This record gives sequence, C-alpha cells and structure tokens, in this order.
Amino acid sequence: MSRPYYIQDDITLSGFTGPVHRPGEERYDELRRGLNPAVDARPAVVAEAYGVADLRAALLAARAHGVPFAVQATGHGTHAAADDGVLVRTSPMASVLVDPVRRVAKVGPGARWGEVVAAAAPFGLAPLSGSAPGVGVTGYTLGGGLGWLARLHGFAADSVLRAEVLLADGRHVTASPDSHPELFWALRGGGGGFGVVTSLEFRLHPVARVHSGFAYFPIEAAGELLEAYRTWIDDAPDALSTAVVLRRMPADGPLPGRHVAQLKVVHAGDEAEGRRLLAPLWRAAGPALLDETRTTTYADTAMGGTPNRHMSMLEEVPGEVVDVLVAAAGQAQTVEIRHWGGAMGRPGPDAGPVSHRGTRLSVIVDTPVPGLAEALRPYDNGGTFLNFLADTRRTAAAWSAADHGRLRQVKRAYDPDGVFRVGHVVEP
Repeated sequence: MSRPYYIQDDITLSGFTGPVHRPGEERYDELRRGLNPAVDARPAVVAEAYGVADLRAALLAARAHGVPFAVQATGHGTHAAADDGVLVRTSPMASVLVDPVRRVAKVGPGARWGEVVAAAAPFGLAPLSGSAPGVGVTGYTLGGGLGWLARLHGFAADSVLRAEVLLADGRHVTASPDSHPELFWALRGGGGGFGVVTSLEFRLHPVARVHSGFAYFPIEAAGELLEAYRTWIDDAPDALSTAVVLRRMPADGPLPGRHVAQLKVVHAGDEAEGRRLLAPLWRAAGPALLDETRTTTYADTAMGGTPNRHMSMLEEVPGEVVDVLVAAAGQAQTVEIRHWGGAMGRPGPDAGPVSHRGTRLSVIVDTPVPGLAEALRPYDNGGTFLNFLADTRRTAAAWSAADHGRLRQVKRAYDPDGVFRVGHVVEP
C-alpha cells in the first residue's frame, strides 16, 4: 500500500511508493549529486522511482506546487541544479531486454551501457554505446550519443525505434514514427526537455569483436602525427574510428608522468587490415613508445573520455590548426582531436536533430587555454554537441537553426508551461 511523503509541510508526493530522502537524512547527500562537481544540487527531496506510477506521482506533485522537477539516472548529464525541487532517481528502473532475432534492445530509464553491452554480447551484437560502461543509456541517447561505432552505424539516437514517455500533463504515451511522430523526432537528439522517457527501444548491431586500444608516441612527434592525421582521415573507412590525444600521463598508469601523443583506435574488423590502414600514422609518428592495441570483444573495449572545458567542431582542418593544437597541449592536461564523419554525416530522411553532422573533427580540451577559442574560430562551425556540453547557456548551439526552430514547436506542443526546465532544454 502506498503512503504519502512530505517534501515540505505543504507538499505531498501522493502515491509515491519508492524511498524518499530529505535534507539531513542518511542517503540524501549521496543521491542528490551528479558527476559534475560544479553542480551542488540542493533539491527539497530526492525520490527513488520504482515504476511509471512513481514518476507520475513525483511529476504531478512538482507541478501542483510549482517547484522544479528533474530526473537523474547516473548523474553524467547533470549540468544544472534542481534546487528546492523534486529530484527523481531512476536507478532502480534498470531493466534490459534483448531480442536477438530482431536485433533490438528495450531498456528502462535507469539502465547503464555496461548492462546493455553484457546482455547483447552473447548474441554477437552491440549497442551504439559510449566510452564508459557506467554512463546511463537514456540521457546519452537523447543527447545524440557519439560512440566508437558511430562512424560505422551513426549516432545512438539514429538507432532508436520507439520510446515510452511520461508527458508534462501526466499522460503516458508511445513515441514512434507512427505515434506522436514529432515528439519521436525531437527525442532523437533534442535532449530530455520534452518528457520523461520511461523505456527506450533501439537497434543492436552485429559487432562481436574489434581491434582496439591505445598506442603512445613521444610528444615531440605530435606535430608530425597531427599533420598526417588531418589528411589521412579523408580516406579512413567507416569501420575505423580514431582520435589523437595529446596528454600528460598519470603517475599510476603506463608511461607514468610522460607527455605523449596517444592514438585511440577502434576497428570493427580484423587486426591485419586495421594495422595496414593505420600504418601511415605510425610512419609519421615514429616507433611507438607502447602499443596496447589488441583484438578483443566489443564488451571489453573501454576507451575513456576527456573532461570538457573547451570544445570546437571543425569542418576544415588546415595545417595552421596543427600548430594551434600542439601549442595548446603545452598548457592543458589533455587535448583530444576526434574524427567524425562516416555514417554520422549521412543521416536518413527521418533522422532526428542530432548536432552538426557536417563536423569533420571535434577538439576537446580539459583545461582553459587562453586564446585557444579565438585561434580556432576561423575553422569552427560554431556549434557544440549536447552530450559534451556543460554550459546550459549554450544549449541552442547544439542544433542547426532549422532544427532548433522545429524543436521549439515541439516544446510548445508538449510542454507549453516549461515543466521540464532543468538542464539542457529548449525554450518554448
């Protein structure tokens, strides 16, 4: 039997059955936090939802009392605080179902990529997952989802088949090409500001094994490596995804304390072909200090990411950019240059509003570098990518002007009162 919980003296989550935590209680501080240390959220209540009925009860309570409402699974995408509001954790709703015949997965809003990868692997299938297994599936996918199979199969959002969504007015609907098609379009790259996704269904892809890992070269070879890389990408096949990372190695890993040029590789093919394709980069950079690339299962491929304090999206890569990036590496801990293209740049006719698909390379820097943005601006398309964006003041830059206009129309239709207003949301 459900029982009421009180956020404040006059606010009740009527019908909510999961645990509810208030300031001062044991798990409140643990559950209120996301992974971004700059966001120190202080919600009035943190509620752990066990099902759609709990989510609806929390949503309607927040609406009735005019307080902010936010949903958090893992906290990876938390960039704004739901202060004095209702924060719902969906971690208990972590179901994962795989249909190997249809090559489809259906997951709950609390599922993490590691769980989906593990469930799909016995069938030789893989999702379009992110770099880390602990990232939540839903938030990552709604933001577009740029993984290591994206050049071969597109953004994660491009593989979505349908979503069940709790709307701002409490209705629970299915969004698909045949049901609420405009909402379905918006969810595939438009973020989470249109409703609470309570389940997500998406395609899996036949990828069992990959040749992947890292190769490390002296930092002195960074200029030669990047000069070769900027033209080598023109002919790289879709099955090969790469990034060049200029970084200072931590004290507790390989090559401790060294400043290196690291090559990240995921090749959805055999090792011999992968090494043949990568040979020009090896020749440009010289002998590797350490080669950790290997053939392994997709489930064992963990490539890691780079904290984002600056991002540029480049559609041109002239030689001048190489000098800028090498200079930036002298001031930052990590500078990552990642190749886009492939299937990401070839959307189908019904594709959602995912970022700037003409991007050739993204540059992510983990430390503010004076003058870097200005130096890259002539080559930058001015956009950003929702999954990589922490600054909610720049949310609109994640889409083209046309897609942003269409997203505003969907927002007006499904959330005219701005109930979903915390984080990266479209203004109605």
